[in-house]
Amino acid sequence: MRWIVGIALVLILVFHTGGPVVCAQKQPARRADVDPVRSYVSPSAAKSVEIGDYYLRRKKFTAALSRFQEAVKTDPHYAPAYQELGRVYEGMGLRQKALDAYRKYLDELPSAKDARESKRAHKAIARLEKQLASRGKSSGSQSTRQ
Repeated sequence: MRWIVGIALVLILVFHTGGPVVCAQKQPARRADVDPVRSYVSPSAAKSVEIGDYYLRRKKFTAALSRFQEAVKTDPHYAPAYQELGRVYEGMGLRQKALDAYRKYLDELPSAKDARESKRAHKAIARLEKQLASRGKSSGSQSTRQ
């Protein structure tokens, strides 16, 4: 018997109000100078890095680079963004930029212990320094031959 009364009340509310009852919610105030269709809110640094990793795995370096740069712009102290920037620059053949990004990654890690334990970054830095040093020597020897 109670369920019949309940259904009757629901039907009365639905037909009396002209549709389903919707709770009134306070809408956030919109700024007049912002176009809601064209405004872009960048994702968090972690989300940008996640998307950048997707592109990096597919060797789409330009797309990955823009995502990692967006992550750094969003949060300049987010260390993983610098590590991934180093990987992208290395993939693009920009060794000096890769080296700088890896060093910045080590600087932004929350503790010295994390920086010491980051073997991947240390190996990349050593490899890039060696490549840059050998390239510097080979370009210097070529200039003396000319």
